[in-house]
Amino acid sequence: MTTPESSTATAEALFFAANAHWVARELAQAEASFREAIGLVPAFAEAHANLALLLDQSGNKVEAEEHYRLALDCNPECVQTQLNFGAMLAQQKRFAEAEQAYRRALALRPDSAVAWSNLGVLQACCKDEAAAETSYRRAIALDADYALARFNFSYLLLRQGRFDEGWACLEARDWYAPLERHLTCPRWRGEDLDGKSILIGFEAGHGDMIQFCRYAAVLRERGAARVDLLCHPGLATLFTTLPGADSVFAVDRPVPNSGWDFWSPPLSLPFLCQTRLESIPAKLPYLFADPAKAAHWAARLRGSSAAGELRVGLVWKGSVAFENDADRSLPSLATLAGLGSLAGVRFFSLQKGAGEDDAASPPPGLALLNLGPQLNDFADTAALIENLDLVISVDTAVAHLSGAMGKPCWLLLPDYKTDWRWLTGRDDSPWYPGVMRLFRQSASGGWVPVIDEVRLALAALAQRR
Repeated sequence: MTTPESSTATAEALFFAANAHWVARELAQAEASFREAIGLVPAFAEAHANLALLLDQSGNKVEAEEHYRLALDCNPECVQTQLNFGAMLAQQKRFAEAEQAYRRALALRPDSAVAWSNLGVLQACCKDEAAAETSYRRAIALDADYALARFNFSYLLLRQGRFDEGWACLEARDWYAPLERHLTCPRWRGEDLDGKSILIGFEAGHGDMIQFCRYAAVLRERGAARVDLLCHPGLATLFTTLPGADSVFAVDRPVPNSGWDFWSPPLSLPFLCQTRLESIPAKLPYLFADPAKAAHWAARLRGSSAAGELRVGLVWKGSVAFENDADRSLPSLATLAGLGSLAGVRFFSLQKGAGEDDAASPPPGLALLNLGPQLNDFADTAALIENLDLVISVDTAVAHLSGAMGKPCWLLLPDYKTDWRWLTGRDDSPWYPGVMRLFRQSASGGWVPVIDEVRLALAALAQRR
C-alpha cells in the first residue's frame, strides 16, 4: 500500500537522481525522473523549478514557463526560481514581466547581488543605462567577489567610452581559464618588457582576436624582444602578416606550456596598456593579404566585373552560437535584395557558415558571385578583400578583418544589445578610423530602413565612381 509518506520519499529520491543525471549530462533521464517525481507529488516546487530550468536550457520555452509558474505557485518565496524565470523572460524580450520577477526576488532578498546584477542587465538591454549603472554598483557593493556583476558592468562602461573603469571591470571574465592552467609562465601584469618575451593568448571569437592582435606592435614598442600569438586555426596564416609578431601558434596544434617570460589574454592588453578613447592604437592597416593569393583573386575577378564597377563584398550572417546572433544577423540574403537595383555595382559573397547556401541561389534582381565555398581561412578572405572596393557586413569577424586591412567597411548594427566596441551614437569607429562606417537600426528595430540607407549611400558612391 502506497502512503503519502512513501510517495514523498520516492519523489525525493527521484528528484536527487534527476539532479545526478543532469550533472552527468544525461538530460533525457533527468527530465524523465523530474516528471516522475512531480507525478507522485504534484506540489513538488523544487522538481517543477529544476524541470523548468532544464526545459529552458533545452529550448522548450513554452513548457518551461508552465513549470516555472507551477513552482512559484507552490513556493512563491524561492528567490532562485524568480531569478531563473526572470532570465528566461528577459531572453524572450518580455522585459516588463522579467523586471517583475527580479523585483519579486529583490523584495524577498534585497541583499542579493545576483538579483541586482540581473536587473542591471535588463535595464541595460532597455537602454536605461543610468538605472543599470545603479543596479550594477549595488550588486558590486553587496558582493565585491561577484565577478559576473563586474563583467556585466564592463559592457555598459565600455559602450559609453569610459575605458578607465570599463577595462578594469572586464578583467572579471574567466574565458581564458583553460589556457591559464596550461601555461607555466606568469601572466603579464604590466611589468617592464624590455628584452622579454610574451605570448598573446587565445580567447573569445575570431573578431576579438583580429581586433586585439594589434597590441603585438604596442608590446614591441614597450620593449618586448619577442611577441608570439596563439589563435584560432583559421587565423594562423593571416596573423603571420602582423607587424610585431614573431611566431603564430594555432590552438588545434600542440602548444608549448612554457618558453616565454609572460603571457596575456588579448582582451586584457587594453587594460594593461591603459588604453583610452584618445589613445587607441589604430594605425591601419595592420593585417595584410598574401601577394600571391591576392594576385590569384585579381585574375579571378577581372572577368567578373566591368571596368569602373564598384566591387562590393557582402556578409549577412554571423555565427549562430553568438548570444545575440538573432538580432545582429540578417534574416536572410533576401534582406539585401534591394541593393541589386543599383547600376555600377558588382556584388561578391564572402559568407561562410550559416547563410552560405543562400548565395547559391540569390534573390531575384541581386546578381551575386558566390565565392564563400572557395575561402578556406581568413588569409583567403583577406586576399579577396584586397581586390574589393568595399565590404558591407553585419557585426562579425569579416568586418574586423576589413577594418584591420584598411579596407572601407559599412557595418550593419542592431539596436538591441549593440556590441560595446562600437560605442554609442557614433557612425564611425575609433578602432578603425577612416574606413569603418556604421549603419544602425533605429530604436524601433528592423533592417528595412537600414538597408534603404545603405542603398542610397551606395548609389551615391557608385555615381561618384
